[in-house]
Amino acid sequence: MVDTTHLAHLPDRAVLALSGLDRHSFLQGLVSNDVTEATPGHAVWAALLTAQGRWVADFFLFADPDGARLLLDCEAAQADMIRQRLLRYRLRSDISIDETGFAVHAAWGAVPPMIDSAIGAPDPRLAEAGWRLLLPRPAEGAADHAAYDAHRLALGLPDGSRDCEDGKTLLLEANFEALNGISWTKGCYMGQELTARTRYRGLVKRKLLPVTGAALPPPGTPLLQAGKEAGHMASSRDGRGLAMVRLAHRSDELTTEGGHSVQVHIPDWLTLPEADTPKD
Repeated sequence: MVDTTHLAHLPDRAVLALSGLDRHSFLQGLVSNDVTEATPGHAVWAALLTAQGRWVADFFLFADPDGARLLLDCEAAQADMIRQRLLRYRLRSDISIDETGFAVHAAWGAVPPMIDSAIGAPDPRLAEAGWRLLLPRPAEGAADHAAYDAHRLALGLPDGSRDCEDGKTLLLEANFEALNGISWTKGCYMGQELTARTRYRGLVKRKLLPVTGAALPPPGTPLLQAGKEAGHMASSRDGRGLAMVRLAHRSDELTTEGGHSVQVHIPDWLTLPEADTPKD
């Protein structure tokens, strides 16, 4: 049986272009992953953090085939914020940041036929996630965002500000270490100290985990265990979602305030520490 290529246009994404001689060195000191690994056909997933190591934004980095730009596939609603925040650190660097108008697509299943003619690469987080493609305009016949949303929720992949809290979420809480979103060897970047300390000291007490339920509540809604808050909902669609869950309650059946059951699942790609944290 031959797999079908599924292609979805993601209208809530935008693409920024970083050009200038210092584009690599400039961005390398600001984001969580190794910018130099963004080469034609190979994308990098990286996060921008506060100085205290908390999530601000994340994006996919592509190398423009002509070798003159780095392309950032980011949330459209965050594009101006990302641009302005990065420009704060420009100083005398030879760097400019501009919008491109590219249309972002996600593909999964069989290899997309336009992969050789698009600026694209496999999704660096998981092989099962498929591909990211940047096209001059939305592809004809592409599915809507809902199809991709269901796909990424089935895999347990976070979706930026829908699942991470600005200035609060740690990268290891959102599983960036398991999804190839952090370089542990590239050297310093903004927020690196707390990220490394969180890893080496085992300080993570909660994780963004897949959940299922017949009536998943809106993002931010508390999830309860024995009447006490055990986590809160993030994004969801059609009975599948993600929730930030305290690890002490990862094996428990949680409920909403309305009494609806919510089951927590541990994806195959995620290894969790032993459940030895006492419940509170």
